[in-house]
Amino acid sequence: MLRPALTANPDAPAIEAASGIWTYRELDEHADAAAAAWWSLGVRPGDRVAACLPNDLGIVAAFHGAQRIGAIWAGIGEAMAAAEQQYLHDLIEPKIVLAGPRCLVDTPARVDTAHWAAAQRAPAAPDIDTGLDAPAGIAFTSGTSGRPKAVVHSQRNMLLPGAVLVATREWGPDLRKGDSFPLTILNMITLSTLLTAQAGGCAVIMDRRDAAGVAEWIATRRVTVWNGAPAQLHDLAAHPELDLSSLREVWSGGSDTPDRLRAAFAAAHGLVPRVTYGLTEAPTVVSIDPPGTDWTPRTSGTVLPHYDIATYDDHGNRLPPGRIGELRLSGRTDGPWANLWRPLLGHWTGGRIEPPPEEPVATGDIGTVDSDGRLTLLDRKKMVIIRGGANIYPLEVERVLDTHPAVGRSAVCGVPHERLGQQVAAVIQTNGAAVDFTELAEYCRRELAGYKVPEAWAAVEALPTNAMGKVVRTQLPDLLSRAGTA
Repeated sequence: MLRPALTANPDAPAIEAASGIWTYRELDEHADAAAAAWWSLGVRPGDRVAACLPNDLGIVAAFHGAQRIGAIWAGIGEAMAAAEQQYLHDLIEPKIVLAGPRCLVDTPARVDTAHWAAAQRAPAAPDIDTGLDAPAGIAFTSGTSGRPKAVVHSQRNMLLPGAVLVATREWGPDLRKGDSFPLTILNMITLSTLLTAQAGGCAVIMDRRDAAGVAEWIATRRVTVWNGAPAQLHDLAAHPELDLSSLREVWSGGSDTPDRLRAAFAAAHGLVPRVTYGLTEAPTVVSIDPPGTDWTPRTSGTVLPHYDIATYDDHGNRLPPGRIGELRLSGRTDGPWANLWRPLLGHWTGGRIEPPPEEPVATGDIGTVDSDGRLTLLDRKKMVIIRGGANIYPLEVERVLDTHPAVGRSAVCGVPHERLGQQVAAVIQTNGAAVDFTELAEYCRRELAGYKVPEAWAAVEALPTNAMGKVVRTQLPDLLSRAGTA
């Protein structure tokens, strides 16, 4: 993957992070040293390795080194609680855990950074001929509504998103793509070093996620493309004085991006955010707005050309364009990107890869795809609230609530009800102002059918979120219970 850039311009910057800049030549050398370290520690092709490291140069080298010897890479998030980190470790049972200062995993496989530095002086690892469809990386699902699953991807599927995005957006060596999400998330590895290398550009690995920190990275490193969570875009939109002038594109993903947020960000910084829909199982971006300023309200962009995605009914029948159903994913069989994508290899469980069902891959998401490939997400299938036999999608209620000036962000869920089965409940993240739930209910009735209006409420200073900015919905019933409303 690095060879074209190494041939064309080996001294061009490949990675910029908190501790410095590596050219493509230096990245190649550090990747070789990391491969030697993994090998000296007993890692062999097909072994699983894990890293719990900060966003910096070291995690990039460790990743590339693992790929060079055919190991299966996984990241364990630094911000997770000890029990969460331990769960991911126990799920995949890695041969080695490369442990940074915030790694809380209790395992004999742990290797600290000092030991790792010494191991990189080991003799070179042997050349390994790794197949394009060999298992290469494990991505953990978000776990917002249950325990995370370990999705196993091939080298093919980790490289394909970058190839498609670089080609369709016509990026080249001037690309400087900034990422502030943790690189312990496989999607972020895919969208940073794997993508930028295919353009011959530079991956700017940020160690800040707050608005001021992100803006400083963008301004001082002249970032041209940056992707963040809607909450980050919200914070940046509130500060038009911040310098984002180097940006050509801003992406929003990880959770729903309200239409008013697009407008607010554009008014503050002159760029209309490009909204995405992504899947851990894909991996990463499935649809995205085209470059420029065009967008369609409530949509999450246009499906990328290597995917065929459509809606299906509960009996597995493909539905016509525009019909609501479960989104299912397969590879395109026509066009320039035909027959390149393969389904995920499966889920790591019980010490082996459990193959997935045959295509198309069920996403668990409810939505629509129109005849032009524009995708609209309604909600997770398992999140659908069934109130008295009627289906209610939390996201459609949240989209209304989030337009109210007193609401910073909302999260809607179902709570048990003796007669109706479930009723609609809403947890409101305030903007610092008092919230009148009666007023909010009336506000919803102007846009929604009466049975969709929340009947239980709670107000919080901040909604519980994971590293990708997604609301951890398993915690919502407890918040409602403590508020005395459910």
